[in-house]
Amino acid sequence: MIFQKLARIGAAAALVGALAVGISSAQDMQFFRIATGGTAGTYFPIGGLIANAISNPPGSRACDEGGSCGAPGLVATAVASNGSVANVNGIAGGSLESGFSQSDVAFWAHSGTGIFAEKGAVEKVRAIANLYPESIHLVARADAGIKSVADLKGKKVSLDEPGSGTLVDARLILEAYGLSESDVEAEFLKPNQAADLMRDGNMDAFFFVGGYPAGAITELATSLAITLVPVAGPEASDMLGKYKFFSKHVVPAGTYKGVDADTETVSVGAQWITSADQKDDLVYEITKALWNKNSRALLDAGHAKGKSITLETALDGIGIPLHPGAERFYKEAGELK
Repeated sequence: MIFQKLARIGAAAALVGALAVGISSAQDMQFFRIATGGTAGTYFPIGGLIANAISNPPGSRACDEGGSCGAPGLVATAVASNGSVANVNGIAGGSLESGFSQSDVAFWAHSGTGIFAEKGAVEKVRAIANLYPESIHLVARADAGIKSVADLKGKKVSLDEPGSGTLVDARLILEAYGLSESDVEAEFLKPNQAADLMRDGNMDAFFFVGGYPAGAITELATSLAITLVPVAGPEASDMLGKYKFFSKHVVPAGTYKGVDADTETVSVGAQWITSADQKDDLVYEITKALWNKNSRALLDAGHAKGKSITLETALDGIGIPLHPGAERFYKEAGELK
């Protein structure tokens, strides 16, 4: 798929440039991974675009000469992962330089609350930027008779895989509507796997949290009549009051084939996080590269959600400390006092 190819552009282009300069420059090169999510979601292609934008391997043509405008000496790669929780754990364990996370998962990790209450706080997690709102998608077969979250009772439902932020939010939503995992036939699958089962008649509904349009849902809707189930009403209002990281949200009519009306739901923020152990100068250069005009063009053209990634909203909904390198940039840019 085109989104999967996009996700490797940054790595491929950067590595070709890096190899061209020879071994003598190897010591000047730094590798920086961006852990994303499953290949069928929104994190993966967005991660590829950002990796491309921030990469600038040794020997690259200068930015003002039409070359790379990324962080000097950097080779960034987007890597698929299980999602937000897995990314936080990888950053905490030192096996990842950075990753994407839902705002709720990042907050719980840093504060040692919510799903991290037993594990303890991940005190070194730091923010680089808020990226875009992630819509809670509850996708159902059109013939499954599912009009509300409450109708999931007794149905075969995928809550997404362990380690994902989607699984966390799916459990909160079920709870808000008086349901638990034991009230549904719960499966724990990536969205593309759940979509395949739905296409074959072996899945009634699945949750997915990500920016619209999501590739797996777009593809599914071309071959099967689907509906988006609203997350709305008094139950949703109570949930919004209890969990401040949720916001009211709408998936517009026409986003997916056959879904011809706006769908009320809720959203969380997609955020780019790293560790306090990453060098200040490096994160400063990465943040600066993310917001230069060349990156703007890449984001706008590369994915439907790219236009939602703006400097003006880069600090929205961040509930964890900024990395000092990112903070330095935002102060210089006038976004922070």
